[in-house]
Amino acid sequence: MRLLIHMKSSLVGLEVHAQINSTSKLFSGSQVSFSSPPNSRVSYFDASLPGTLPVLNRRCVEAAVMTGLALNCTINMKSLFDRKHYFYADMPAGYQITQQRLPIAVSGLLIYSHLGGPKRNQVISKSIRIKQIQLEQDSGKSLHDEHQSQTLIDLNRAGVGLMELVMEPDMSCGEEAAAAVRELQLILQALGTCQGNMSEGQLRVDANVSVHRPGEPLGVRTEVKNINSIRHLARAIDHEIQRQMELLEQGGVVQNETRAFDQKTGLTIPMRDKEGLQDYRFMPEPNLPPLLLYVSGRVPAGLDPSQVVLVDRVKALLPELPGVRRERLVEEYGILPEHSYTLVNEDGLADYFETVVKATKAEPRKVIGWVVKELLSNLNQQNLKVNQSLVAARALAELLDLLETGHVSSTAAKVVFQELWKNPEKGAEKIIQEQNLGLMSDAATLQIICQKVVESHPEEVDIPKNVIVLNKLMGQVQKETKGRADPVQVRAILQELTSS
Repeated sequence: MRLLIHMKSSLVGLEVHAQINSTSKLFSGSQVSFSSPPNSRVSYFDASLPGTLPVLNRRCVEAAVMTGLALNCTINMKSLFDRKHYFYADMPAGYQITQQRLPIAVSGLLIYSHLGGPKRNQVISKSIRIKQIQLEQDSGKSLHDEHQSQTLIDLNRAGVGLMELVMEPDMSCGEEAAAAVRELQLILQALGTCQGNMSEGQLRVDANVSVHRPGEPLGVRTEVKNINSIRHLARAIDHEIQRQMELLEQGGVVQNETRAFDQKTGLTIPMRDKEGLQDYRFMPEPNLPPLLLYVSGRVPAGLDPSQVVLVDRVKALLPELPGVRRERLVEEYGILPEHSYTLVNEDGLADYFETVVKATKAEPRKVIGWVVKELLSNLNQQNLKVNQSLVAARALAELLDLLETGHVSSTAAKVVFQELWKNPEKGAEKIIQEQNLGLMSDAATLQIICQKVVESHPEEVDIPKNVIVLNKLMGQVQKETKGRADPVQVRAILQELTSS
């Protein structure tokens, strides 16, 4: 059975719902706020009161255009809105305004990379075709666990602007999907079009999964709905692939259905049959005209250029994207590709690194070691973000300068860093003075300490010209001096004492 399972191929496509970073909703002036009291951010239109009409939010349009440009899409200068009908208790109108026939952006490409190979340091680049990006409203939120016999409705989220990014089935496993969504998340955050906080529902993923034997028709796909974590996304997809393979090997039939992922058990569970186009009963949205975009110099007479969305102006605002930044970091600073991923993938870490590099005399490769090993380990231990670091970039630069100029040894510098973390207001130089951590370079003193260490390790000294022994003796000297001894002088003295 195992051989047959491995002979099957899997296809994974994604639908990503990204909440647009806007202060107000897509079609109303209601404020967008995650932690507001229930039903405190609801306009008459959000609640679908009769006679209310949608007014399109320009910020949401510009965000969708910028996202499309960053993802190599063709921007449709004319797009249309549609009604997608389905009944949810938290969708008062009974339909969603979306873009089904002619969306704002089409035919894009998401280029992403992940680290692979035996040592996880090989950069593997791949791409995913993006079918379309469409603007649409979010639904409200149903609360099932507040009361045992009641479902409560919170409409604060109803009408919040979303970008739905529909990706072609160009992935084959959970790891690829997770890497692609993480890259998309970084791009959206760099653009400022979506904050991408999955724990707050700002980025939600539906995964479409199917399996088939090579050369045979594509299999029936299932949809795993509303995954709100990159780690859970990988687990859900890999489980669903395995479930379908085992089901087919046992002679079963994969149902075209919508499933949910249970984070506790790691299993996908059925929710409902998958809706089809006939269920949604799409129709043109009668209350919204076509959405028209322009470029500078081609705005029709009678239209104020400041009141329309100009695609070329949006394009001019595109920032440095994550993939471009990684390449620049490697080329400009000579760091390893895997280090560029660490810097860019951790929010704010690349900015921290570049600030340190520009403020210190230390080489970038030395800086990256301190940032990745010392800084990140402390942040992870205390579950802090980079912008919450207790050691500022300027403080680390000062410490590295003292290390470069021979005022402190590398061992003692690590002690200073930990003290800086506890007392960030002091500064590296003051800590070195207070704790007497300055580099010990007095030749006579070092000669005495080295002589003492050599005499206390006669069996090691008898082994001629052994590098391991020499390093061990150096370690003993540093232990005696609490890491303050000048390693260059110590090595020279020890080589002289053990050469006879």
